[in-house]
Amino acid sequence: MTALFYIAAVVAVLSTLMVVTRTNLVHALLYLVVSLFAVAVVFYTLGAPFVAALEVIVYAGAIMMLFLFAVMLLNVGADSPLRIPSWAWVGPGILVAVLLAEVVYGITRQTQPLAGAEVGPAAVSEALYGPYVLGVELASMLLLAALIGARHVAARARDEEEAREAATHRGAAAGEASPERDAGVPGAARGSETGVTGQGGEA
Repeated sequence: MTALFYIAAVVAVLSTLMVVTRTNLVHALLYLVVSLFAVAVVFYTLGAPFVAALEVIVYAGAIMMLFLFAVMLLNVGADSPLRIPSWAWVGPGILVAVLLAEVVYGITRQTQPLAGAEVGPAAVSEALYGPYVLGVELASMLLLAALIGARHVAARARDEEEAREAATHRGAAAGEASPERDAGVPGAARGSETGVTGQGGEA
């Protein structure tokens, strides 16, 4: 089980490094899903299958999939929905295959967890709402502050984009109106000259 732990830890570190070094958002999200799966395997090797299941169901299975499909389908500003090229699945696929091999080996071999005993739901709840309740509340406040900050940054970027579009439209409208004014001035001048000439002839 020690070897499984270190392999999962290496996969988690590699996938996290790929997250922070990718320039494509969708590719970074794919590697982040792999990183969460690797953390779940680490929890499993430490004797916490309940926490590992929560890691997979809540984070990798629900939240990250929501992020991924939201970015792919609601790609604002693009002419067509964002698509993932086939080669982008190679790296995450290899890492996920390694993790699946670890899980299958750990289940079939009935290995002993590193912690010595399994940590069930009761122990997890007692730890979260017992000695670590302050850390849980601080983490929730930090996530709330990050959510508010992300909303503020997104709203400011949207306002700036709308202001640029409005300025572009005003510039285009002014450019279309200028030739019309320039074309109308000679005609008016010729009309005034004709009127002056006619008055001079009558005189």
